[in-house]
Amino acid sequence: MLTINPTTLTWSGNYSCSPPAKTQAIFFPASIVNTIHDRNNPPEKQSSAGRITRDVLTDQGRTKLNSYPDREFYAYPRFVTHVDDGFISTLTNLYRERLNPDSEILDLMSSWVSHLPKEVKYKRVVGHGLNAQELARNSRLDYFIVKDLNQDQNLEFSDCSFDAVLCTVSVQYLQQPEKVFAEVFRVLKPGGVFIVSVSNRMFYEKAIGAWREGTSYSRIQLVVHYFQCIEGFTQPEIIKKLPATSDGFQDSKLPFRWINKFLALFSSSDPFYAVLSYRNFKLLYE
Repeated sequence: MLTINPTTLTWSGNYSCSPPAKTQAIFFPASIVNTIHDRNNPPEKQSSAGRITRDVLTDQGRTKLNSYPDREFYAYPRFVTHVDDGFISTLTNLYRERLNPDSEILDLMSSWVSHLPKEVKYKRVVGHGLNAQELARNSRLDYFIVKDLNQDQNLEFSDCSFDAVLCTVSVQYLQQPEKVFAEVFRVLKPGGVFIVSVSNRMFYEKAIGAWREGTSYSRIQLVVHYFQCIEGFTQPEIIKKLPATSDGFQDSKLPFRWINKFLALFSSSDPFYAVLSYRNFKLLYE
């Protein structure tokens, strides 16, 4: 994993939660942990929160048409927006409503564009992605890491590091989503939120089979199952905003509403979906 400060573009090997003031090698002494417990002092009961309870995807559902490493596919920067202005505005408003000022935020699978509200100040925003040039252009990031989550799902952050984790129109590329969601749970503070937003756009050859072959409904349910397979997340909440028809009517009580729904299928606007869940405050024990 590479850690980069976008203001200096200094490559560092520091895996702590905050970037170092100067680039330097840090050596930690190895600790010896005694794993033998005295009979009179049995080990404390471990929480099962964050445990993967089941696999959501089959082996076939994890496959991609383009089997080359993702690092190769994203080797060159793409300074484009992948969703339209309506989607971005809806997402920014959602962040404005759900993310508290002074929060510590991890933006997974990010890019050169930030969707966070410009007027809100956050304590720390850490980015993650596969292209350093794109991430360096994202002015909201305090620093970022470059890492392929399909090769290694471990996040080099301490437990309970962030108030919120975000993933924007990228969850369809995860081949091990159960492990990634478990890691997100681990780095979230109790009560922290994970917001996953999706639309109908994708790099088709890099999306997993379960996503490519699904419908809008089944894809949202897939994300719901990702949350539900991790013990300790609250019941996922689904937020959606579908494109309006050309005359803007969406009232289900209006006459000929079926015509409006039919016309909406041909709208050029991007549909907006978000699935979010919180790390439960209550620890669960077996």
